[in-house]
Amino acid sequence: MKSRNSWKLIRESLEKNLAVMLLYVLQSAGSSPGRKGFMMVVNSTGEMEGSLGGGIMEHKFVEMAKARLNNPPRESSIHRQVHRKGAGDNQSGMICSGEQTILLYQVRQRDTVSIQALINCMDQNKYGTLQLSPLGIEFSTGGLEANELEFTVETADKWVYREKIGYRNQLFIIGGGHCALALSRIMRPMDFYIHLFDDRKSLKTMMQNEYAHEKDVLDDYSSLAHRIVSGNHCYVAIMTFGYRTDAIALEALINKNFKYIGLLGSKYKVAKIFADLRLKNNDETAIKKIHAPIGLPIKSQTPEEVAVSIAAQIIKVKNEGYD
Repeated sequence: MKSRNSWKLIRESLEKNLAVMLLYVLQSAGSSPGRKGFMMVVNSTGEMEGSLGGGIMEHKFVEMAKARLNNPPRESSIHRQVHRKGAGDNQSGMICSGEQTILLYQVRQRDTVSIQALINCMDQNKYGTLQLSPLGIEFSTGGLEANELEFTVETADKWVYREKIGYRNQLFIIGGGHCALALSRIMRPMDFYIHLFDDRKSLKTMMQNEYAHEKDVLDDYSSLAHRIVSGNHCYVAIMTFGYRTDAIALEALINKNFKYIGLLGSKYKVAKIFADLRLKNNDETAIKKIHAPIGLPIKSQTPEEVAVSIAAQIIKVKNEGYD
């Protein structure tokens, strides 16, 4: 999870009695390089983790954080940054358009319990809700019911930010071969919980795969119908050993709703599988949702190149419509 190291730096700084500043993007719009939920941590020795989006604006806020850490603790502050010239005091120094709202908060010892609970949640791959406000950092188990990010503000001293903590997205990789190993390696640092399936016991590449969070050996790929749930944050990449197992896996999942489902293979194999699905009266709309052949068309040759093309396509689908 992208913010785990940032929260751990806060905890370690507090344990050493080092002053530490949390910088958090509470809100973003347009082409802002720093999206809501981005965070950065700076402590009094100059150690840093995370990002607000980079560029001159990030540098400005890092220097602001360092300056504050050398003075007595002060209240949190919120800064609206507009990425265009002529924005007056709110001008960020960047010209990419868009804007973002950034919190500067000097973390206090009393926040330690909430921070440790948040880290425990991440380490156990569970879910919880982070709340930031003028009162400090709070964390509770369980996720938000609706929006994953909520920011409400009435005045400079009366605002609340809430965010669902935990993996937002699940990637189900069906087939544990070389391409699956390469894809797992690429996707691991991103905000995806990776679940890997294969029907072959003692498969070397499956055993070598230390990037997937879960690995399961199935008796038959048809059981995927009961093993994988639908959801708008669920992504599926089918890349089994051969045509027959690909077809079984796809047929088990075709009537579920996913944000993304892709099938690895040649155009000929894909056409044959699709023709067989149509003969079994599968919904044409469901067939058209399948990305096949999987991945962006970049003439991939090696498993690593195939993995790059698939990862890029998944990210493209994930971020479509993102404000």
